[in-house]
Amino acid sequence: MPTKQYDVKDLKLAPLGKRRMEWADQQMPVLRRIRDRFAKEKPLRGVTLSACLHVTTETANLMRTLKAGGANVALCASNPLSTQDDVAAALVKYEEVPVYAIRGEDNKTYYNHLRAVLERRPDITMDDGADLVTLLHTEFSPQAAQVRASMEETTTGVIRLRAMERDGALKIPVIAVNDADTKHLFDNRYGTGQSTVDGILRATNVLLAGRTVVIAGYGWCGKGVASRARGMGARVIITEVDPIRALEAAMDGFAVMPMKEATKIGDIFITLTGDKHVLREEHFLSLKDGAILANSGHFDIEIDLKALRRLSQRVQKEVRPNVDGYLLRNGRWVYVIGEGRLVNLAAAEGHPAAVMDMSFATQALCAEWVARVSRNGGLEVRVHPVPKHVEEVVASLKLDSMGIKIDRLTAEQKAYLSSWSEGT
Repeated sequence: MPTKQYDVKDLKLAPLGKRRMEWADQQMPVLRRIRDRFAKEKPLRGVTLSACLHVTTETANLMRTLKAGGANVALCASNPLSTQDDVAAALVKYEEVPVYAIRGEDNKTYYNHLRAVLERRPDITMDDGADLVTLLHTEFSPQAAQVRASMEETTTGVIRLRAMERDGALKIPVIAVNDADTKHLFDNRYGTGQSTVDGILRATNVLLAGRTVVIAGYGWCGKGVASRARGMGARVIITEVDPIRALEAAMDGFAVMPMKEATKIGDIFITLTGDKHVLREEHFLSLKDGAILANSGHFDIEIDLKALRRLSQRVQKEVRPNVDGYLLRNGRWVYVIGEGRLVNLAAAEGHPAAVMDMSFATQALCAEWVARVSRNGGLEVRVHPVPKHVEEVVASLKLDSMGIKIDRLTAEQKAYLSSWSEGT
């Protein structure tokens, strides 16, 4: 067991966190229904579950749901700037959930917090970016054999885990929650789309109408941000390395060009690729005076900040809250939001609760599924998709909560779809 039972900024912040958790809970009807059922059935009784996720109001309601299901839960942050300190305090004080997360924690503290939740010897883990699973495979490798499975929440994490599987390094089964339709089609597209723009506007108060916004990456997150920026009157440019996604962006009506060209005309740059140094030295010196840089990928490596500092004659911290200014040697100013970390959480509150409702409902039901199948031999060590029945339950509950009904196949239609003999 860890030496500290929790590590949060200040328990006096708990009352505010509790009110905010309750507000988010009202926007999460699917998770509430699952929590009510979990409280009666206790499908996670006796399971120790350690989670490394963004410590937000929505995550707090997931922790409440897992605990209602009988799990012994512990939570640490998956990003040093994404923790909401009042929520962390509320989970400790009112829900008795061990939380290890402080907004702005340094790298040493961040990894000590990861260690704290792994020291509880979890049966199941939840991860957002694969830092927890990576530590489990290195420093805590003797414990890997007891882990029934891990759920991965984000694109970056799934990329890392598939690389581990490809290299034969993966030691535990993993559920790619990010790849579920109930996650990426909604969380990545609508959640990232809205919250990224929200973070940029809160940090800078710039007018998007008439500005040129450059978006690196046209995956589901990039698509969401591009559509929201265009909807607010911005001219949107897409940069890509994937020819199919670049073609899709072009046919969606966006300008597509290399980053080297885009840096000459862009006003606001947003990276959403999951890769490193998307904006780098060769780009910085061609930026316009006053250019704004933001990242909405999981790690703070998409903007090469070391190169930017090297090219700058002065760095002015906190030009505005969450905005740092870099005065380049050519006399132009460049502004970086949230130290290049996830802009929607560093400078805003993250995704709206209504969209996280589906992502975290999927997480909760996957935990239940893992607990059930592990009693019958367990899962093969590889990266698994989310079971189809889990996605159908989540989508059906969401539609029901919205008062939306849909058609059902007739017996004749089912027969037709399952046969091959009937043609023209």
